[in-house]
Amino acid sequence: MLRKILIFCLFCPLIIFGQESNNASSQNGNEQKEELFVSYNKLANMHLSFSDYRTAYDYFMKALHLCEKYNLASYKPGIYLNIGVVYYHLHQYDMTKEYYLKALELCSDSAGIALILNNLGANEIVNGNLDSSFYYVTKAYQISKRHNDAFLAGILNNFASYYQNKKQYDSAFYYYHLSLYNSRKNNEIDKEASFLSDIGKLFFEVKKIDSALYYINLSNKIASENNFLKTLSSNYLTLSEIEKSKGRYKESLKFYTTYIQLKDSIYNAEIFGDINQMQRGYEISKTNQQIEELLVDQQIKGHTIRYQKIIQRIIMIALLALVIVLFIIIYQNNKLKAAHKVLFEKNVKLIKLEKKPSEEDKKSANTFNTFDELMDRILTAMEDPAVYCDSSLSVDKLASLTQSNHTYISQAIKNSPYKNYRAFVNSYRIRDAQRFFMEPDAEKYTIEYVSEKVGYKSRSVFYDAFKEITGVSPNYYIKSMKKEQTVEVF
Repeated sequence: MLRKILIFCLFCPLIIFGQESNNASSQNGNEQKEELFVSYNKLANMHLSFSDYRTAYDYFMKALHLCEKYNLASYKPGIYLNIGVVYYHLHQYDMTKEYYLKALELCSDSAGIALILNNLGANEIVNGNLDSSFYYVTKAYQISKRHNDAFLAGILNNFASYYQNKKQYDSAFYYYHLSLYNSRKNNEIDKEASFLSDIGKLFFEVKKIDSALYYINLSNKIASENNFLKTLSSNYLTLSEIEKSKGRYKESLKFYTTYIQLKDSIYNAEIFGDINQMQRGYEISKTNQQIEELLVDQQIKGHTIRYQKIIQRIIMIALLALVIVLFIIIYQNNKLKAAHKVLFEKNVKLIKLEKKPSEEDKKSANTFNTFDELMDRILTAMEDPAVYCDSSLSVDKLASLTQSNHTYISQAIKNSPYKNYRAFVNSYRIRDAQRFFMEPDAEKYTIEYVSEKVGYKSRSVFYDAFKEITGVSPNYYIKSMKKEQTVEVF
């Protein structure tokens, strides 16, 4: 993540500022504004392709603001369409339709109209308005005949989805395969992955499990290689449902867990609040549009190449400082990870090498005084997990088990390497917790379950004890153990 931030901080501001610098020195004002618009639009589409909808929305709104400020009317339909696409991915279908209709009202290009109509058809399908969907998609198909087949794959896929919803499966399969053929023909790998996923879902719907798995796996291969998160998320949900239909609930849960993780990374709950807040801010800013236009025009006229170079140098110095800071953060983070890894490996080795003393070892052990003998009795008692995993275990209870008293027990433990009763009992409990986490099916245990199982009433107390003894948190230990087990499997 830090490396991605480093690359983004290094290149993205240079793209934007470099674009704005060219605008200031350009003799043609309209070209300046259009170039800045194109920069925002490209950045928005870049983030949209990586499912970063919040950032994509932000840049699309900036591009729309430029359109309205400088009367770049020809670009408005495309921006409205793209904003509608963002809302579609966020499942806000009413807002999606609102922006699609705005785009359709302003669009005069027949190819653009076909694209908007097709998107409207897709939106109506998910809303369950099948008759309305068929109307839009049919109109899109009729218009697309005048152009090349650039939009044909998407239109055919919407026809397939329409027939699937109508339970006319033969027609649905026919159009899905036509859409897949066209996407491959035009080398549209994102659509190919999505259409393969759709075909897999349709096979699952008609109870052809083997065919469903074949197409879902083909889709997953393409989606994984190209980081198509939305398609991956959908595929894992389908795989979960397939395993559930077979009665394999453990495998179903694994796929569903992966689906939830991908879904959370795409549909962050904060996105919705941020977008609504930006929408309100955008609407308010329109009232000050004329004043802002005058200020922007004055700024553009007042800039010179000399000042632009000075500003560029300042930004380059600031970026260099930021890069240095980020490198330091990455370096320190890597050191911390390395230290945690060493601690984890040492703990694993200790657990694997640890063995309980045999009866012969006990007999051969030298006892020098009363406290040594008492410590032997204490250690013997603590061999039973039921003793040290008892959440109510106390010094008095341990004294009763060893036929001693509170004072002697405390003194015996104090003379041992453990120093105090708490550290002594924690060492046993945390050792058992580590063994839980090392089991092959450890993912079925929650941290709360393990902490309670080894004798802790409080999750926070367990966390503190685990970190004090192992040097790492339970979460880090579990993740590292999963990685180690994965490597061993391969």
